[in-house]
Amino acid sequence: MQSSAFLSRKEMIGFALLAALIFIVFPMMLDSFRLNLFGKYLTYAFVAVGLALCWGAGGILSLGQGVFFGLGGYCMAMFLKLEASTPENTSIQSTPGIPDFMDWNQLTELPWWWQPFYSLPLALFAVVAVPVVFAFIIGVAMFTRRVGGVYFAIITQAFAAILTILIIGQQGYTGGVNGITDLRTLLGWDIRTDEAKTTLYFVNGVLLFAVLFAAQYVRKSKLGRLLIAMRDQEDRVRFSGYNVANFKIFIFCLGAAFAGIGGAMFTLQVGFMSPTLVGIVPSIEMVIFCAVGGRLSILGAVYGALLVNWAKTTFSESFPELWLFGLGGLFIAVVMLFPNGLAGVWSEKIEPRLLALLGKAPADKSAPDGAPAE
Repeated sequence: MQSSAFLSRKEMIGFALLAALIFIVFPMMLDSFRLNLFGKYLTYAFVAVGLALCWGAGGILSLGQGVFFGLGGYCMAMFLKLEASTPENTSIQSTPGIPDFMDWNQLTELPWWWQPFYSLPLALFAVVAVPVVFAFIIGVAMFTRRVGGVYFAIITQAFAAILTILIIGQQGYTGGVNGITDLRTLLGWDIRTDEAKTTLYFVNGVLLFAVLFAAQYVRKSKLGRLLIAMRDQEDRVRFSGYNVANFKIFIFCLGAAFAGIGGAMFTLQVGFMSPTLVGIVPSIEMVIFCAVGGRLSILGAVYGALLVNWAKTTFSESFPELWLFGLGGLFIAVVMLFPNGLAGVWSEKIEPRLLALLGKAPADKSAPDGAPAE
């Protein structure tokens, strides 16, 4: 059973350890380049936390989370690109005041749907609203017709492919295969400096913990219990009088909002957004982050995002021709040997032994983060 407290003692320790790792250990041990890399990894953790709610709690496996990550990232990139395209910065263009890729494609006027992104508040609103609206449309179309399981996963994967093709095909409006690049300032603040990237790293961490607390609130609420019941016995929940489709739509939209925030922070942290972060491959990688960390654990999802991306960077630096095989091997090993991911290894293997050494009995037999074991 789940504890009624917002955070159990074990969960408080878990949150505190993650906070110490992000805000103390990494900044002290890593140089500015590596710290910026881990800042990029943290942006993927937003998606992983959303997947832990959708997939781990609700049983909704989405292979298209890259869509929402990309939409949030593009909304932020559009604001930054317009700020970088002011007439004083684009004097060499034939049409100053519009993004350079539009000028290269002989566009002489900014499209109407770019106009709102002159405003930072509207851009920040769009970072969340656009992915949520897109997720709402998909959710209503799928869940009201009781489409789920493998079919839903394949359909979301198809949406990721469609959006990638659309972005690449509309080069004059989206930057095409190159994406939106050469992003320089945020309200005059140069985001390309090491100091700015370090600041953005800490902003990433704060926002990630806000998302984690929001996810924890959902998990501990009645909605969280209903999601777990839907995952295990959907028909029984439906026969009890609940509208299952509405719950699924809500949690799917919430996961999209988390992913959109992560995408916006990726754009700020890295300085560009491209269709390579929207398609099928990055969407599947995002599921791997959650699976490796443990889909039943929101904290495990964060550790999974950090570990998999660190392994990806390490493998690609040391074995540039073999890193994909190494990453695939890591995923297969974790799924086959530890189906509940790293969080499951901790709660099922390591924690009981530590308690035995300390002469204490385990507090409960629950799965990671207090979610009922499957």
